Amino acid sequence: MSARFRHALRSAFVAVFAAGGLSVAAAQAAAGADPPPRPNHPAAKGHKLDHSGRKQVGKASFYARTFNGRKMADGTPMDPRDDNAASKTLPLGTKALVTNLETGRSAVVTIQDRGPYVDGRIVDLSPSTAEKIGLSREQGLAAVEVAPIAVPQPDGSMKPGAAAPSMAANAY
Repeated sequence: MSARFRHALRSAFVAVFAAGGLSVAAAQAAAGADPPPRPNHPAAKGHKLDHSGRKQVGKASFYARTFNGRKMADGTPMDPRDDNAASKTLPLGTKALVTNLETGRSAVVTIQDRGPYVDGRIVDLSPSTAEKIGLSREQGLAAVEVAPIAVPQPDGSMKPGAAAPSMAANAY
């Protein structure tokens, strides 16, 4: 078999496999499938990933309008109508219950991005989520509790977080 024929054959196989992979990805995207979690995506600079599932208490802010449509750390575009959030330390793909400690209102978010990049803040919320928990643009910040429900682990498994028992009790 000539080198030229082997190269052509290899190129054909690569093209077939690439097309197959793209069609699977396209089918998943068309079906609205969530992107796979990236539990090993690095934490924000100077921070360590927290796979423990423990609650965090601190300040929440929300994404500025300039972030609408920009790619988040998980590769998806930021949609201000989705319940997405940014955390410096929680693994991407974490589902968490965010509760405004002033209003008592809560919403479930998916950690899809890194940030906020301001000291003292633990989570950036989409405008939709901020509204659900009673955080207005005028306020800008709110004291919140972030209680993980499910936390992706480095081995690909999911660990129940601090909010998992209360969420399971309210599931029916």
